Amino acid sequence: MTKVLVLNSSVSGEASASRALVQSLVERLSRPGVAVIERDLGADPIPHLTPETMPTIRGADPVTPVQHEARALADGLIAELKDSDVLVIGAPMYNFAIPTGLKAWFDHVLRAGATFRYSEAGPEGLVTGKKAIVVLSRGGLYSEGPAAAVDFQEPHLRQLLAFMGITDVTFVRAEKLGFGPEAREQALADARDELGRLANADLPKAA
Repeated sequence: MTKVLVLNSSVSGEASASRALVQSLVERLSRPGVAVIERDLGADPIPHLTPETMPTIRGADPVTPVQHEARALADGLIAELKDSDVLVIGAPMYNFAIPTGLKAWFDHVLRAGATFRYSEAGPEGLVTGKKAIVVLSRGGLYSEGPAAAVDFQEPHLRQLLAFMGITDVTFVRAEKLGFGPEAREQALADARDELGRLANADLPKAA
């Protein structure tokens, strides 16, 4: 059985390009032997860190009711991640970076001793043996050309995933969505084709 954890982070609802592309991938993955768990970080956002919750999310013992609730949420998110074989992330570009809801998810799952650890050789990711498929949607062209210098979306996600040990990452980009209807449709069609090929490839399975 292959377990797929799907994270949507757009807050645009049905108008979201990344959400539509992720759904097309989920539909292709929905077959015998594949279990899909979906978490909507846009419609049902995870709380952002606060002075009260950050210490316990990072590993300190909870004391207040709010801290106990925050710790339970973070523990559940980490367990959900570790239990998955494939991670699918839908990430639109908001102001050159990722949505704050997706950042909040990473803030909850990045915990020393749980998803990474510090050693004499430096940080070491503990969430290994997984594949990630990241669907990026962008109004402009950022994978090449002058705007590549202000792409704080893909490099940030690559670093966050690698820090936890997830280095088998495929980025599927739908770019130039703001360049008019024809450019948008072509970008979405190309991304759907690429996602179809990924869905038909062999997926990692639980050990």
